[in-house]
Amino acid sequence: MDIPGILDFLKVLAANNNREWFQEHKAEYLSVQADFEELLAGVIARLSPWDESVAHVLPRDCTYRIYRDVRFSSDKSPYKTHIGGYINARGKKSNHCGYYLHLEPGNCMLAGGSWCMPADMLRAVRQSVCDRIDEYRAIVEDPAFKQYFPVVGESHLKTVPKGFPKDFPYPQYIRCKDFTVACRVEDEFFSRPDFMERIIDVFRQLKRFADFTNETIDEFE
Repeated sequence: MDIPGILDFLKVLAANNNREWFQEHKAEYLSVQADFEELLAGVIARLSPWDESVAHVLPRDCTYRIYRDVRFSSDKSPYKTHIGGYINARGKKSNHCGYYLHLEPGNCMLAGGSWCMPADMLRAVRQSVCDRIDEYRAIVEDPAFKQYFPVVGESHLKTVPKGFPKDFPYPQYIRCKDFTVACRVEDEFFSRPDFMERIIDVFRQLKRFADFTNETIDEFE
């Protein structure tokens, strides 16, 4: 398993993002894909003892395609310049919160959460935060969690969402448009001898957040 090699391939792909180059280097890509699936297999094996829900997940079912959908994009580059995998007990297209690994030169991350939730699901998660605010704060304000995930949500409303009390004492926790978290890591992270153990440390903290949001999300799925 050569994670630095994956990043090196992606750097070269970014500079040669065309079908001719990719076809000439298809064997290299297949090797990269195999290395990435080996990484996912190792993570799944280490997650499963304390999150049995992902024990059945196969690496090939977690990995996203390298091919871009360019139909509605002004950028017609045919290939992604990153590789990602989502270890999710209910499938990588589910709103259920799982564990996401993203390899991209200069922008690697370990993340998870629920993106683009239907309006009724998002409202229900926000309501759960309001109803169980002490429990939620105990997770997201814990230094052990915040060292990896300082912010919840990629985008936020400017005001408290409609239907929620304007005087709610922790408005920052219900203004999220999505309930996601991300831990950015340097490319060199994957060259450390203990990088796999570090991944698991991050995902142990993510599970606390996932367990909270999934209690509500899974009622809709």
